[in-house]
Amino acid sequence: MALSSDRFQAGVASELDTSRAAAQVATTRAAIPTLGEAERRAIHRLGVLLGKSPQELLPTLSVEVAPPDTPPQVPVGLPSDLLCRRPDIGRAERDLAAATAQIGVATSELFPKFYLTAAAGLQSLDAGDLVDAGSQFWSLGPTLRWPVFNAGRIRQNIQVQNSKQEQALLRFEQTVLASLEDVENALVAFGQEQERFRALKESVDATRRSVTLANERYRGGLADFLDVLEAERMHLSAQDFLAQSEQRLSQNLIRLFKALGGGWASETTG
Repeated sequence: MALSSDRFQAGVASELDTSRAAAQVATTRAAIPTLGEAERRAIHRLGVLLGKSPQELLPTLSVEVAPPDTPPQVPVGLPSDLLCRRPDIGRAERDLAAATAQIGVATSELFPKFYLTAAAGLQSLDAGDLVDAGSQFWSLGPTLRWPVFNAGRIRQNIQVQNSKQEQALLRFEQTVLASLEDVENALVAFGQEQERFRALKESVDATRRSVTLANERYRGGLADFLDVLEAERMHLSAQDFLAQSEQRLSQNLIRLFKALGGGWASETTG
């Protein structure tokens, strides 16, 4: 806008160029309040999620800082053991272990059980001798209990426990498969967005160069001011897309961490 104003004051450009530049500036400024509202809403939401008042995080999160760098690439061949940290897999595994243990408990009911029992007392043919040491007795012997007549009920219970174990196994397998799907989808999304980010970065560099060239041609009287406006519009659009892609990269990385139940240790760390 300053360029068009200077040229208009010098009498080498029309007022139309200045009006077009002012319109471009106003249009760009009009987008700022909407972005500011979205920023405040996100900060308020984070505060509530952390159990704080909506305004409490404003001093911290209102400071402009560069977003953390995303890793250039995800380690290839992430060990499947990382999935064991997921709460849903841990629960399914424990349910399967419990159902398997119940089969052993139910099966053990088929076998006879032996108990060692003891008895003590006084025994004498003469009532006057009951207090003598010779009249005392103590016995120890095994007792056998075998629920033969309940065998049908026990076998049915075993079948029930087997069915529960099979259901727990199926749930465990489905949980693992679903977690693998989450990881694969997150990896694909992260990788594809990285490619998009690199292409958009090249676009920003190219449009920045086009703005410089358009301004030089306009100063030299070789181009119309519409060329300058179009170059600036394309540059702003490319910057906007690049910022959105950077945000999506961070979101996809968080999505991958969530799918894995956490991050991973870098081989170069330490």
